[in-house]
Amino acid sequence: MTANKQLKFDKAYLKMALEWGKLSHCKRKQVGALIVKDRMIISDGFNGTPTGFDNCCEDENGATKWEVLHAEANAILKVASSTQSAKNATLYVTLSPCTQCSKLIHQAGIKRVVYANAYKDDAGIKFLEKAGIEIINLPYE
Repeated sequence: MTANKQLKFDKAYLKMALEWGKLSHCKRKQVGALIVKDRMIISDGFNGTPTGFDNCCEDENGATKWEVLHAEANAILKVASSTQSAKNATLYVTLSPCTQCSKLIHQAGIKRVVYANAYKDDAGIKFLEKAGIEIINLPYE
């Protein structure tokens, strides 16, 4: 695929991840993620509480509850429970991954991460770069 065509797809999938993030019940941040392999969406996720828990992501002080799962983790867990594999896939995420999600991304075999906004801590991105994963920051236009 040409670089120009790849960029068009990257922008489109990232916009879809933004829309997916709007499904989150979190008030502080709404993050969406898509895992794409061979130009097919094989998984999706957004940040939120585990299945069966109250959808409220923040405590009475406005802090995020510890049990909230990040969008990337939800997408990786979803693909893990399917017949698909994330090996050599691309993860599109609206916010750059934290350290915990970066470990999951690496272990899942994802080879590219395209993100729009930078997380406050860049340690996750540095870990992914060290692991040889292609990182692309593509801010929304």
